Amino acid sequence: MNADDIKLIGVMGGGVMGGGIAQSCVVAGFNVTVRDLNDELNEKTRQTMIEGRFGLNGAVERGKLTQEQVDAALARLSFTTDINDLRDADLIIEAVPEDLDLKKKVFAELDGLVKPEAVFASNSSGFSMADLSEAVSRKDKFAGMHWFSPAFVMKLIEIVHAPNTSEETIQLLEQVGAALPKETIRVKDTKDAYGFVANRIYFAAVAEARKVMEEEIATVDDINKAMRFGFNWPAGPLEMIAGARKGWQ
Repeated sequence: MNADDIKLIGVMGGGVMGGGIAQSCVVAGFNVTVRDLNDELNEKTRQTMIEGRFGLNGAVERGKLTQEQVDAALARLSFTTDINDLRDADLIIEAVPEDLDLKKKVFAELDGLVKPEAVFASNSSGFSMADLSEAVSRKDKFAGMHWFSPAFVMKLIEIVHAPNTSEETIQLLEQVGAALPKETIRVKDTKDAYGFVANRIYFAAVAEARKVMEEEIATVDDINKAMRFGFNWPAGPLEMIAGARKGWQ
């Protein structure tokens, strides 16, 4: 299977991440069904996708998309509370809360529902893909697909290779990433891979920035300026922490 063969992407869980993932996929031309627990959550996700800070209406106002493109994208989008509506999905992207037991329960249920050739991808950055893949029989078709928030804006997706992930699965996810269009990197999963690549380096930078601040070597403003102007970062490490608390990384 390649990206052109994907007729339906299922997104398990809405919210900030699931909605942003779905938004990226429908704009790129994929049909998407988002499944969440109730209609209220689904409607909240839909409204954020359209009217939120990084929503489709804003993309039209900024000239990034036309209204015709937005209308076509929304026509490819559906919401459901019934997991059975994901039965025909070719790719499932999981974006439920960071709870290991919940994620494994979701994947186990999906494993017995969707067609055998469907591929599973988890957006988690907090758990090993090896641990999550224990919930399914299709371990060769299971990988990480870690997006960054806001998913519609941020360009990077980490494709995480679990011990039994096939090369075909990795290549499929890379093709999907290219179609979105996003930049992808390959990450080897280990039991100690918390944060994978980007977040692991980011957390280390933030920790060191805090030490510099606590040792009164420089002010918060100057620490941030040092990285913005010395290394051309779009934001300093302590600015990024503040942004993450508001819903972006």
